Amino acid sequence: MRLLAVHAHPDDESSKGAAMMAAYSAAGAQVIVATCTGGELGDILNAAVGELAHAHRDLAGVRRGEMAEAADILGVEHRWLGFVDSGLPEGDPLPALDPLCFALQPLESATAPLVKLIREFRPQVLISYDENGGYPHPDHIMSHKITVEAYKAAADPARYPELGEPWSVSKLYYDRAFNPERFRTLHYGMVESGIESPYAERVAEWEAKPDAEFFGWVSPHETTTQVACFEYFEHRDRALLAHRTQIDPTGFFFAVPSDVYARYWPWEDYSLIDSKVPTSLPEDDLFAGLR
Repeated sequence: MRLLAVHAHPDDESSKGAAMMAAYSAAGAQVIVATCTGGELGDILNAAVGELAHAHRDLAGVRRGEMAEAADILGVEHRWLGFVDSGLPEGDPLPALDPLCFALQPLESATAPLVKLIREFRPQVLISYDENGGYPHPDHIMSHKITVEAYKAAADPARYPELGEPWSVSKLYYDRAFNPERFRTLHYGMVESGIESPYAERVAEWEAKPDAEFFGWVSPHETTTQVACFEYFEHRDRALLAHRTQIDPTGFFFAVPSDVYARYWPWEDYSLIDSKVPTSLPEDDLFAGLR
């Protein structure tokens, strides 16, 4: 079994689907993470390394080392697709993106490295973000675009004939790390456990306006597939902490105690978008129909 997960920046693989990948790798599957950009425009978000001279001098180099450490923790292989980080534009009006950045590359040329990797690796399962990028960062949206395009193009002998023999990926999934039901369930799990919930305000707003989206930018795909992987949540946390310039060890990602996860949401969530093999929903295995 072979699985390819496409992510925008180093650290995205550890905050979205990390436990799932560690679980499949431990079970004998071959897993590759493809990272589209070097994350060189990321902010240093962990105050503990805020004065790290190396990070300020060469953040891209530091993040390459962090990525290698995280991949080792998860037991996955890793490939860089080689694009330039677009950054997250802020302000009103928004500043223009660098013309050389990933988000502004022509779709045809930006898709080519991923087509090449798919034809070399020959995965049965391909995972990336939804149309809004999971959240609306330009690189996440572009990662979605090239993944969907490569899913189609890699199987077509008339497309990119110089990049290897065609390969038809069997299943395409979108990651659902921002599944609103997950956050609401964890919120009530923490409340029931007598723990202050960091999601209280957002849950209250959502319940006051039930027709509104929990996150306004999450595409409304249904969760079709939940992979039970709680025993690898510890791998996820260690992989996140390996990205020490980007992840605050006291922050959002570590707000839910492990016993709450174990009791209320021991899965990672996905939407099956296309399948070339018969499968029935809901699934508990990304390789359902392939074994």
